[in-house]
Formats: sequence, structure tokens, C-alpha cells
Amino acid sequence: MKVRVELGARSYEVTLDEGARHDLAELVARRAPRARAAAIVTPASLTAQSWFDLVSGVAQSVVEIPDGESAKSPTVVARLVEDLAELGLSRDDVVVGVGGGATTDVAGFAAAVYLRGVPLIHVPTTVAGQVDAAIGGKTGVNLRAGKNLMGAVHQPLGVLCDTETLATLPERERRAGLGEVAKCWLLDGRTAAELETTSFAEMAGVAVTLKARVVSADEFEGGDRALLNYGHTLAHALEAWWLRRDTERLRHGEAVAIGVAYAARLARSLGRVGDEVVVAHDNVLDALGLDHSWPTGTDVGELVDLMGHDKKARHDLTFVLAGPVGFAVVPGVDPVIVRAVLEQFEGES
Repeated sequence: MKVRVELGARSYEVTLDEGARHDLAELVARRAPRARAAAIVTPASLTAQSWFDLVSGVAQSVVEIPDGESAKSPTVVARLVEDLAELGLSRDDVVVGVGGGATTDVAGFAAAVYLRGVPLIHVPTTVAGQVDAAIGGKTGVNLRAGKNLMGAVHQPLGVLCDTETLATLPERERRAGLGEVAKCWLLDGRTAAELETTSFAEMAGVAVTLKARVVSADEFEGGDRALLNYGHTLAHALEAWWLRRDTERLRHGEAVAIGVAYAARLARSLGRVGDEVVVAHDNVLDALGLDHSWPTGTDVGELVDLMGHDKKARHDLTFVLAGPVGFAVVPGVDPVIVRAVLEQFEGES
């Protein structure tokens, strides 16, 4: 399937299909006809995969970056920009991000700041990358204070989501990516019962279509695009807390699943929804095989402080929450309530 992100002259298509990576040369020729070179930015671990046979149609170089969240640092971006300069990449040439969400974040940020912006294409190879991270132009890296606090909005020329690349994912990585699918499924008002007759391709299609529609209407998150952060206030705090202690403890999608379950409970505590919404959320997460129990050993008090550094916040605690007429960004949530619901949630485990 092809889904269009409508942004006027900067509109582009997201292709979701088996073998989509083979459309790279055509995409470069069509959207960057003056390009003479492409820098393929990817973790070293992916270059050995059988599917790593990308052809850009122009002179291409592979630039390796670290795997996963360890790549999302200002130091890695600075080194990558230096590499692009040493390759002699011009404003007409193309950066191609190949990998998961961390890779597309780093490649996109480097493309945004190198020469004040060069053309970018994404070939996401994980579930989370294909249904979320590579779409919409958000790029970013982590600071000590929190997740994704340094970045830019830099739209790609196109996104090629090749479902063949998912076959080589470890099971944990594949399942973790479903956290973003669950988020979109709930935002779209769908139920756990519907998942029983829905293929992965159809689920991914729902997520991609939702994100493309929201980004088209609100590119720079002045309104409804912030709703795509559902579950992420707690998720980013959990990731930041565990990244300092055990980088393997939580994947992004796993943290999102926990964050979504918590957001439903917080909304209930604030009187915005009833028990049935919490049950519906838990049912969707269970149907997708996502563990949404409290990660043992996490310090509740420190999480409240980390959530205050979330990029949506305006000097307060801000959450995307369900309500009687849909989802909304809710600022100024009382920290006492936030902590109490965290402690109740911890007690469920």
C-alpha cells in the first residue's frame, strides 16, 4: 500500500510492501534528480543481512553508526555529520537512513543540520520504524535530562517500508514494535476483538494511515499531532531511567505499552473515563502479546521528575489522555495524583 503525507510541495509517499527497498533508485531519480551520491546510514549489524542489497542508482557509500539507543547522542550525530562532509556530499545529494527508529532519528537529524538541510529518504527495517518513527519528519537524540530533547523536523522525500526486512528481526524486537501499533489502534478507536481478524499488514496500514493523516494536518505539533505521543510521557521517562542502568531492560515499544496502560489508569483517576476504558486498553495490549506490567525495580519518585522534562511539558506534567469525547493533551496534571496512580499501577504487578 501507498499512503501519502500531504505537505504541499514537500508531500511524499510511504510505501508499505514486500521488497519496497528495491524502489530506492527510482525514488532517488524521481525526487532528487540532481543527486550524484547517496550516504546510506545504518548500523554495522544490518550490513550483513541478506536483504542489505540497496541500490540508489548513484554513487553510494555506507556510513555506519551504533545500534539502537546508543546511537541517539549528540556525539554520534556530530561524528556522522563529519563523515558526510568527508564524503563531499552536496546539497543535491541524499542521506538514506536504513534501520530502526533510532537510526532514522539520527540519520534524519544529521540530514537536517548538515549544510542546513539535505535530501533524506528512510528505509525503516523494524516494526516501530515502519509504523511510526520514519514517518512525519521528527528527528532527535537524547540528552542526560531526557529522551529526544535535541532534534529537528526534517521531512523525507519518501519512506520505503519493506516488510521483508522484518523477517530477520529477533522476536523481542518484532513484538516490542507492536507497542506503537497498539497506540495507533487505540487512538483510532479500534478494539481488541477486531485484532482477531486483522493481519499484521492491515494493522500496520492502520497505524501508517493514522500518522500520515495527523502529520498532514499538523506538521509541527501545534495541535492534534501531539496526540501521537499517547503513552509516551511515562514511556520516555522509563526509557531514560533504565538507559542509565541497563540498556537492555526496555525497548521503546515495550515502554510505550506500559505508558499506554498507565495513561488509561491516570485518565480514570482524573474522572475522565471509567473502568471500561482501562479494560479495553489492557485487552488490546494483551491481544498483541504486549507485557504492560510495571517494570520491577523502577523508582517511582524519579519517574515523576523525569516526566516533568518531557518535551510536551510546559513547566508542568502534561499527558495525552482519553476522555469522554476522545483523546486530548492535558497539561497541569497534579504530581500527587500522578505519583499515586504510578504506585497503584506498581501494586498491580
